[in-house]
Amino acid sequence: MAEPVKKITLSSGKVRYRTVVDAGRDASGKRIQLTVTRDTKREVLEERARIISQRSAGTLIAPSKITVGEWLDEWLEHKRRDVEPTTIRVYRIALVHVYDTLGHIRLQELTEDHIQDFVDNLVAGGRRAGGPAGSRLAVSTVEGILTRLRDALGRAVVRKLIPASPAQYVRVALADKKAGKRERVRPKPWTVQEVQAFIKGVERDRLYAPMLLSLMGLRPAEVCGLRWTDVDLKAGTLETANTRTMIGNKLVLEKDTKTSAGQRLLPCRARRRTL
Repeated sequence: MAEPVKKITLSSGKVRYRTVVDAGRDASGKRIQLTVTRDTKREVLEERARIISQRSAGTLIAPSKITVGEWLDEWLEHKRRDVEPTTIRVYRIALVHVYDTLGHIRLQELTEDHIQDFVDNLVAGGRRAGGPAGSRLAVSTVEGILTRLRDALGRAVVRKLIPASPAQYVRVALADKKAGKRERVRPKPWTVQEVQAFIKGVERDRLYAPMLLSLMGLRPAEVCGLRWTDVDLKAGTLETANTRTMIGNKLVLEKDTKTSAGQRLLPCRARRRTL
């Protein structure tokens, strides 16, 4: 049954009209009701018809006071279903600038201009570590932050919190990309002779084994995750099937390799030392 349109007289004597419209239910199943107030009864009925039509078509975006920061918290919690705890921590670190600069803005009030200004300022002076604070931030870092923000806003579209993502067409300026390319210092890889000299120089170092394994192509987490059961001294091989990572210098996470390709059998150079 349709809610009646009520006539309301304000303290100033002005007359307005109001009704309540059922807008469906939220993610938790709670009923959503929208209050519509307009200057004329006709305007109230027209708005009510629009809401009902969009609700039926599945395109209704109900008003929400959730902020960008609050939505990022919900998005990160949702992502826990699909990624490792270490990845969640990386995402949260990547979004620190977003929390600080855009986190207070209501999600439904976030605009493309907000995000473009944020990106431009981030490139120009967003560095916090790894160099002078307030200096230029690497374009690749900014693009990584923007990618995470796009993912979060895309999820907000799916949840019908916003009609479209304001970050969809935001890009790092071409001039900034060119400047970043000119300023980027690319490390020169070691030659075969340099690698051989390094291996010979660290043969008696207590970290000789992990350094050698790293030179063989193992990731740090794979080196830390090796167990004696993974090493076959007779066959001269080792198997990478386990990783070990420390999260925030507090929690040690032990798990299998990130992909099936990470599970591989490698030659192991075993040698005896004379004590």
